[in-house]
Amino acid sequence: MELGKYNTLTATRYTSVGLFLEDSEGDDVLLPMKWVPKNIKEGDELEVFIYLDGEERPIATTMKPLAQVGEFANLKAKQVTSIGAFLDWGLEKDVFVPFIEQDGRMQAGQTYLVYLYVDKMTNRIAASAKINSWVEKEDIDLELHQEVQILVGNETPLGYNVIIDNKYMGLIYENEIFRNIKPGDKCTAYVKQVRDDNKIDIILQKPGYANVEPNAQLILDRLKTYDGFLRLNDKSSPEEISAALQMSKKTFKKAIGGLFKQKLITLEDDGIRLVAQN
Repeated sequence: MELGKYNTLTATRYTSVGLFLEDSEGDDVLLPMKWVPKNIKEGDELEVFIYLDGEERPIATTMKPLAQVGEFANLKAKQVTSIGAFLDWGLEKDVFVPFIEQDGRMQAGQTYLVYLYVDKMTNRIAASAKINSWVEKEDIDLELHQEVQILVGNETPLGYNVIIDNKYMGLIYENEIFRNIKPGDKCTAYVKQVRDDNKIDIILQKPGYANVEPNAQLILDRLKTYDGFLRLNDKSSPEEISAALQMSKKTFKKAIGGLFKQKLITLEDDGIRLVAQN
């Protein structure tokens, strides 16, 4: 039975306060009656989340936390006390962040990127905002242009820090962001490069020629929406292109170059025009 994670357990017996669930080794835990699904019978299997109640006893719930032990998450601070901060992670009992695990004093109402772990001294679930202590920094098993899943973290003067595949820390540069993102967003991204110092640059759009096709289709769709003409061309500023199409000027130029070669558009002094199809 793993604390701070989802466990599939077997229903063994009902009591006045709830349903006891048992793991394969015979250890049991209480699922309070308010969380017991209807029609569960003794012998049925049930996936539950195990955490500690107010008296630090293991307890099961069918509620879904925002993250489990071993994961990163953006969580909001509900309360800051003389011993640390308490973050909302979607359960009745908040998760605790000791002062020693805060990266600067936390404030109630603010959201923080944290890592959830089980404290070895107290056996309690806790969170840490010292992200660099929990990400892999040496053995970087990523390839150029590899597709990854990211969690958007805090904004920096350069862009946004991101957690990559729940394992590495990376950065998306501000000048390479062509759509709205915010802390807490989860999305697909791509490895732009792994630097010699093992720092990882991430981009949101598929790199290279593979990115031209979907963006070419986007331009075609936008042309059809605007009666076959867009007041954009290779002389337009990167800001104009990003605002209109959420793509870089480099990607835009590749896309319209491909469309022009396929004779799907014509290039004019003040924009691009869709070629009428017979």
